[in-house]
Amino acid sequence: MPEASFALLDNRGVLAVSGTDRRSFLQGLVSNDVEKVGPAQARYAALLTAQGKYLHDFMMIEFDEAIWLEAEAERLSDLKRRLSIYRLRAKAALDEQPELAVAVVFGAGALVAMDLSEEPGAARPFGSGIAFVDPRLAALGVRCILPALASIGLAESGFHAYDRLRIELGIPDGGRDLVPEKSILLEAGFDELNGVDWQKGCYIGQELTARTKYRGLIKKRLMPVEIDGPAPAPGTIITADGREVGEMRSARDGRGLALLRIEPVVEGKQLKAGDTALVASAPGWMHLDGAVAGGG
Repeated sequence: MPEASFALLDNRGVLAVSGTDRRSFLQGLVSNDVEKVGPAQARYAALLTAQGKYLHDFMMIEFDEAIWLEAEAERLSDLKRRLSIYRLRAKAALDEQPELAVAVVFGAGALVAMDLSEEPGAARPFGSGIAFVDPRLAALGVRCILPALASIGLAESGFHAYDRLRIELGIPDGGRDLVPEKSILLEAGFDELNGVDWQKGCYIGQELTARTKYRGLIKKRLMPVEIDGPAPAPGTIITADGREVGEMRSARDGRGLALLRIEPVVEGKQLKAGDTALVASAPGWMHLDGAVAGGG
């Protein structure tokens, strides 16, 4: 892996949740435990529909009397709107922070360069902002939220280098890989990627999420694939032995993510997206044991 460098994530933005009720307000809405979020600890979470389907995912970190939600920039106003529906009498304010930029430090020595441990979510002040180990997987590097003109102090890489790493590790990138009001968290690895707290109290969509886990209902997973030829467009149907088994998501440099039925992958069947051959493999963090029990 290349030495530590950074990439600006122009596709990310920050929504600040402030006010005395900010923590209790979020706690009843999102999939992770907001009580565990602080200036030294970030968490990954999602906002779901009442039926347990994906709406938004984001990082949560506390900074200067507010909880910052680092989320998709293009959909930040929609996240604000959806959260505002539930604010009611809660003493909580929701404010977009256009003056803040999001960057990621990645590559060999990234954690050492940023003086952070290997614990996912470990955080510390950095310049006029904050830096934290990606709470999903430390191999993704360190996220930095800073004023837009602040310096990271490392060489800059293009976004494509980080995006390739993300895809190789099998990590979804918001709406590029998840479909609002359709995707299920556990199909996208939210359990293994520290995106769900199973001990916290109720939140929107909890019932279906818990039922999916404890009844072993997951038959599909979002997995990295190697692409032999031009990258199929997102949404392209993937087949095995002439049978539909999934569809493509994001791709870059001969690699991609695809939502696939687990059974044909485990059985090593040949996958095709149109005329393009694909080879799928589960990343090391993904647990597939027993996932195909019962077939279907």
